[in-house]
Amino acid sequence: MSILAGYMLPHPPVAVPEIGKGEEKIIQKTLDGYDAVARDIAALAPETIILSSPHAPMYRDYFHIAPGSEAFGDFGPFGAPDVTFDIHYDTALRDAIVDLAEGEKFPAGTMGERTPSLTPDHGTLVPLYFIRRRYPNFKLVRLGLSGLSLEDHWHLGELIAKAVRQTGRRCVYVASGDLSHCQKADGPYGFHPQGPEYDARLIDVMSQGDFEALLHFDPAFLDAAEECGHRSFTIMAGALSGLSVTPQVLSHQNTFGVGYGTGIFRAEDPYVALARQTVEAYVKTGTLIAVPNGLPDAMTQNRAGVFVSIHERGQLRGCIGTFMPVYQNIADEIIHNGAAAATEDPRFRPIAPAELPALDISVDVLTTPEPVQSVDALDAKRYGVIVTNGARRGLLLPDLDGVDTPAEQIAISKQKAGIRQDEPISLMRFEVVRHEALK
Repeated sequence: MSILAGYMLPHPPVAVPEIGKGEEKIIQKTLDGYDAVARDIAALAPETIILSSPHAPMYRDYFHIAPGSEAFGDFGPFGAPDVTFDIHYDTALRDAIVDLAEGEKFPAGTMGERTPSLTPDHGTLVPLYFIRRRYPNFKLVRLGLSGLSLEDHWHLGELIAKAVRQTGRRCVYVASGDLSHCQKADGPYGFHPQGPEYDARLIDVMSQGDFEALLHFDPAFLDAAEECGHRSFTIMAGALSGLSVTPQVLSHQNTFGVGYGTGIFRAEDPYVALARQTVEAYVKTGTLIAVPNGLPDAMTQNRAGVFVSIHERGQLRGCIGTFMPVYQNIADEIIHNGAAAATEDPRFRPIAPAELPALDISVDVLTTPEPVQSVDALDAKRYGVIVTNGARRGLLLPDLDGVDTPAEQIAISKQKAGIRQDEPISLMRFEVVRHEALK
C-alpha cells in the first residue's frame, strides 16, 4: 500500500473557534480548506495519519519522531483548556521508519524526546482539531523538522513511504506549516518583499504538483521570507515521489500578515498509474512505454505474475495476465499485460482512444501458485484458482463480484479453459495483492 494522499495545512490557533471566538471567520477560505481536507481524509478512511510539524521538537542534525504509544494535549496555552486531545500513535509504522533510518545511518528516530506523553505542539493539534471533526478514528505518526538540507527532508519522506509499503498501512500525510510570516507591515512580523514572493512561488509549485521544485528554493531566500512550512512540505513531497499526484490548492490567505495555504494532493497507486500510462500510450500510439524512473523497488526488483483488468462504466472491458512471471520485473509485466488487456482480449474489440477517460484499471500481483488436493482448501474471497486438464488451463482471480464459492470459481475456470464440467482437473490456488484506483 502506498500513501493515499498528502495535504498542506496551516496551523494558526486563531482558526479554532474556541480560541478565535469569532475572529476565525476572517479567514473563512482557510476554514473551508480545512473542512475540504477533513472530508477528503474521511472519504479515504486511512488507518494512520503521518504529520510533520515545524513546532515539534527540532534539532540541527536530527529528525525527531514522537516516541511512546499515546499523548495528551489541549489548547490551554491559547485560552481553551477544555479542547482536549487523546492521541494514539501507530507504533508499528513508527518503528518501521526508525528501523529503515537506522539501517542506512540516516539521522532520524525517537531519541530527541524522552517524555512520551509530552503535549503535542499546536502545529500538530490545530490540523487534528479540524480533521477529527470529520474523521476521529485514526492513529498518528508525528515528526519534526531539522536543520539538515532540503534533500535530507525529501529523503526522510522517501523512507516514510517505504515503511508504509512494508507495513501495508493505509495512510495519508499531513504537512503542517504556515507560509511566510512577513506579508504585511502591520502584521506580527512586519513586511519583507521576500514574504509575498515566497508565497506566490510556493502556491505555484504546489498548484502544479511540481514537488521537485521545492528543492530549488535558496536557503537564504527561505530565511528572508521567514517561512514556516517549507521543510514540512518537502518531507511530504518525498513521501509522494514516484506516485502520480493530482494537485489541488484550495485556498491561500495572508489576512493576518502570515500566509496560510491549504491543499489536497491525491496520489494514484504506482501499479495502477503505470498500467494507466501503458494503456493510454498503447491505445493512442501502438507503442509500449519504457519502464519509467522513480518506481518503488518492489516493482523493478521483483518478479511475479500480473493481471491487468480494465472496466468501463462498471463492465469488464479487458483482462489479460500471466500467472507466472514472463518478463524481467513486475513493472515490465504490467506494461506488457496492460497493453494486451486493452487490445488483445479476444472477448472484446480493442479499446478506442475515445474510451480512455471512462476506464477503471486494476492490477493484481500474484503469489506463486501452489497445488491443492481438495476444494476444501479454497476460499473464493482469498484465493484465486487455476484448473488444468492436459494442455488446457483456466484461471480465475479471487474476490470477484458475483463469485462467492469455490465451486463457482472452478466452474467458470473450466468454462474459460474449454474443459467440460464432468472432466477431471488438477487444482492450484494463489493469492493476490490488488491495486485499484481510489474511489
